[in-house]
Amino acid sequence: MAETKPIKTYVPVQVIFDKNGNMKPSALAWEDGTVFEIDRVLAVKQAAAMKAGGQGDRYTIRIRGKETYLFFEHSASGSTLGRWFVERREEG
Repeated sequence: MAETKPIKTYVPVQVIFDKNGNMKPSALAWEDGTVFEIDRVLAVKQAAAMKAGGQGDRYTIRIRGKETYLFFEHSASGSTLGRWFVERREEG
C-alpha cells in the first residue's frame, strides 16, 4: 500500500478586499486549472500548516459543502504581499 505525505501546494486565489482592506478569498484554481468557488469563509486566524509546514493566516473555508483550510503565507520582503497554499496529499 502506497504511503501518502502532505505537501504544500501553491494555488492562484481570487480575493475581494473590503473597504477596511481585509482579504476575503472568493475562488481558487487547482493545479489542473479547475476553479472552485468558495461558498463561505468560516474563520480566519494565524496558524501553522501542521501537516505540510509553513505559517501564516489560516482560512477555514467551505467549498461544495466541505470544510477545508486555505493558507496565506506572508512575504518577508519585496513588492509581493504573499502567496496562497493548500495542503494536499502526495503518494511517496
